[in-house]
Order: sequence, then C-alpha cells, then structure tokens
Amino acid sequence: MSKAGNHFASTLKRATLLCCLVAPSAFATNILFIGNSFTFAAGTPIMNYRSATVTDLNKNNTGGVPALFKSFTVQAGLDYDVSLETNPGVGIDWHLKNALDKISQHGWDTVVLQSYSTLDANRPGDPATLVRSVKRMAEVLKEKNPRVDVRLMSTWSRADQTYERTGHWYGKPIDAMATDVRAGYDKAAAGSPIVKGVIPVGEAWGRAIRTGIADANPYDGIDAGKVNLWGSDNYHASVYGYYLEALTIFGSVTGRDPRSLGQGECSAADLGIAPAQAAALQNVAFEQLSAAGAAMVPSAPAKPVACSSLQ
Repeated sequence: MSKAGNHFASTLKRATLLCCLVAPSAFATNILFIGNSFTFAAGTPIMNYRSATVTDLNKNNTGGVPALFKSFTVQAGLDYDVSLETNPGVGIDWHLKNALDKISQHGWDTVVLQSYSTLDANRPGDPATLVRSVKRMAEVLKEKNPRVDVRLMSTWSRADQTYERTGHWYGKPIDAMATDVRAGYDKAAAGSPIVKGVIPVGEAWGRAIRTGIADANPYDGIDAGKVNLWGSDNYHASVYGYYLEALTIFGSVTGRDPRSLGQGECSAADLGIAPAQAAALQNVAFEQLSAAGAAMVPSAPAKPVACSSLQ
C-alpha cells in the first residue's frame, strides 16, 4: 500500500475509534435511570424538578437527577426520552424482585444503574449482592434490546459513614468510602460483558473537595467560599451534590463536555446555583471524566436555548 493509502487507512481507523467511543451513547433516543434516593434527589427541590419532562414509571411525579439530565440534553441540542424507576433505600436486587414488570416495558437504548450507597445495607463494603444483581439486570435489559448501553453509577462517600463513630468508614479519609464503592462497581462491571462502564460520580465529589470547590467535613462547619455537597443529614446530596452527579452522568452518557453547558446553564439558575459555582462544578465533572479516559466533544447547542422554553 502507498504512503497515501497508509495515511488514509490510519486516519479512517482513528475516526472509527472516536466514533465507537462516542456514538453509541451520544445518539441514544431513550434512557432509563434505575436507582434510589441518590437518583431521585431526596431532600432537595430537585426531587420534583421539571417532573413533566421525564417519565416516572412509578407515577410519583418525580423529576430528580434524570430531569436535570434531560435539561442538560435539551440545552445541548440532543433529543433524549428520559425515564426513571426508583425506590428509596434499596439496591438493584430490589428492582429485580419488585419492578421488572415496569422495567421490561421497553427495549431501552441506555440504562444507568445505581445501587445501595454502602453496596450492601447489611454488609457495608461487600459487593457480592451488587455483582450478582447487576449481572442479572443487564441480562434482562439485553433480552429487550441486544444493543443496550448499560452503565453503573458509582456514588459518593457519606459524611455520616466517615465522621460518625457508628460509620463503617469512621476514622478513614473522606475518599475511602467512595474508593471502596467504586471498587465494588468495578467488580460488578467486570462480572457482566453487557455493562459498558462505570460513571465516576463519587470520584467527582472527591475531586471537588481536593480542588477546594467543596467542603470536606460538614460536621465542623462549611469553609468560606466552598459548597457543601451533602444535604442536612450528611448522607444524601445537596443541590450542589446532585448537580455534580447529573453533570458527570451527562458527560459520560452523551459524550459531551459538561463545560459546554456554560455558567449560564438554565437548571443551575433555577436551583440557586451561582454562575461561578456552576462553571466550577462543570469543570470538575469534565476533569474527572477526562481522568477516566472518557471521550468528549466540546459541542455547543445548534441554536441557543431559552431557559423559559425548558418548562
């Protein structure tokens, strides 16, 4: 083959690789979120935020993080049909036992799975149940759509589990729980060839703390100029924490750079997140996804989206 032919083949190979990294998720037409209170954004106005823009399979009028994701995609010029199936305080094993009739209604293009915050409610840090339930859930989803893109969402370190004496991670650094949770999700992903990857939400929280955007310990007060990612129970997320969660999911699933949403992003304004804070959290999500090797394109919306049009 000539030099020109070799160059063309090499260029085509690189372009094909980029397409494969981005296209399967970037052009999905529907997405289902399966999880618990960490997905439906318990304890914040996000729980019922723009609930009319998503489909709650449980008909509880819930918006949650899926509604934030929907808002981001509209602003990015993407067309996603977003649904959620959530229940408080449960893992993926609960959804297998109690919600398959709802989950199996459609052949989903993309599914984000989020399980119990400590991996196992009775055995904190033990991923065995998660590994088994993710494998089975992924098989069920693939039966409905052989090309389904299944992703796992690895959650954050709970302050109550770290700073209170009764916590399983008491006395350890704030990143320890998120690291253990991520290891559990990695095992679950490795145990199922259907799962495409793990969304590093917990690690994004850790990055926000290490870079000085977020406070590390809500029990000793919130440092000036920093946000508190946890809610008042030091367990669930605050508006800032859920916003960072949604940004990380958005970048992972769509392949779009979260920074392309900009500091004037509509949902941040709705939720009282200052423009500079929105931009800082977008940057954290971008940096964490980049560190994980995610392929992202810095695309802007084809046409400017008026925030009022998202209602």
